[in-house]
Amino acid sequence: MTTHAFTLAGAQLTALPSGALYWPEQRLLTVSDLHLGKSERRARLQGQSLPPYETRDTLTRLEADLKATNAATVICLGDSFDDTAAASALCEDDTLWIQTLQAGRRWVWIEGNHDPGPLDLGGTHLAELPLPPLTFRHIARPRASGEISGHYHPKATLNARGRSVTRPAFLIDSDRVILPAYGTYTGGLRATDTGLQTLMRKEAIAVLTGSAARAIPMPR
Repeated sequence: MTTHAFTLAGAQLTALPSGALYWPEQRLLTVSDLHLGKSERRARLQGQSLPPYETRDTLTRLEADLKATNAATVICLGDSFDDTAAASALCEDDTLWIQTLQAGRRWVWIEGNHDPGPLDLGGTHLAELPLPPLTFRHIARPRASGEISGHYHPKATLNARGRSVTRPAFLIDSDRVILPAYGTYTGGLRATDTGLQTLMRKEAIAVLTGSAARAIPMPR
């Protein structure tokens, strides 16, 4: 597995090609925007059907990352569910699967804009988590430092050999990391979006996910 190692506020971190972020010193794995239950919410509110397999696919990848890193702490950076009703609508097998992944670990659900309330799924529910020298929250704040966030579902495009490849991507500079969406049924916001350009420093990089973590200058 080809990863990308970097330092933020003195903490040694590793961007995994899956879109998860690992802090080896703390044995801490962070994922953002799982959006579990998206197909259920789409059918419930819009009457549109999506294959109802995204929760299992996302949990399969999360389980693989937990086995690969042996993480003792997991932080889900908000929008873990497409809404609170989607969390309640999880089938028994998926609920048991999440509880199995939680067993023996500290598990923190960070509040997101899709899932603002406490979840009856074990673990701890917090608005944000300061863990010096880093702070974990759902939405990035201007002028923050040592910040790990998600929310924007950033993606970036690599142009090489006459071909363009667009993938979910980490955005990284000396102040913050914005994680890509980890969930299977999640779209993305291009790194060239004005909001992301304003948040990130000029020297920021994008780390594309996929079979390997690939670092490029953040597209401008």
